[in-house]
Order: sequence, then C-alpha cells, then structure tokens
Amino acid sequence: QVQLVESGGDLVQAGGSLRLSCLASGSIFSINAMGWYRQAPGKQRELVATITSGGSTVYEDSVKGRFTISRGGAENTVYLQMNSLKREDTAVYYCHAKILPISGSAYRDYWGQGTQVTVSS
Repeated sequence: QVQLVESGGDLVQAGGSLRLSCLASGSIFSINAMGWYRQAPGKQRELVATITSGGSTVYEDSVKGRFTISRGGAENTVYLQMNSLKREDTAVYYCHAKILPISGSAYRDYWGQGTQVTVSS
C-alpha cells in the first residue's frame, strides 16, 4: 500500500505562518511529483503548488510570493511553507503525489486525507 499523511494545519491569525508536511510511505519505487491542493468552503478543489522530482515548481497565482513548496529527502516528504496568511487561504489542504509503486508499471495519483487550515481575521 501507498499512503500520504498530512500534518501542520491549524488555526492562525491573518498575517501569520504555517508549515504543512506530507509524508508518502509504503511500497514506493519512485515519485514523479508532489503537490498541494486546497478546497475552501463553497469552492471547488484547486491547485496550490506542485514540485517535480527535478525541483521545478508551479504556484497558483494568489499564493506566489507567500507560499513555498519544497521536498525532503529519502523519506518522501513535501512541505508547504505558508507566510502572510490571509482569511481567503482558509481551506482543507490535501497532499497529492504521482507515484510509481513497487511492482507497478505506471504512475498513479495518490491523495492524503487533508488537513484543516483556518485563518482568522
């Protein structure tokens, strides 16, 4: 099995910072990319940021300059450093990864269960 587990969500005041973490574990051969998505109340899930195994990053426009995505080492981790948080950042944040499982023949999409980020006014 492959699992993604997020952590770091919290209640924070506007202007504050949080760091989200995601660990991919299980029968993993390789990871092509990892990223973060979020779903705010009354809105559809949207891409926040992604990072490839080569280090290329993509950010949603509203988080550019405020959020930074990075990957860890051998433990298959991805982080999202969130600074200057705004009330509109309030959402459930989901970790995503494209993973080639051991004994698999193709990359598959995996999702974490989500972690709640709430930004107060």
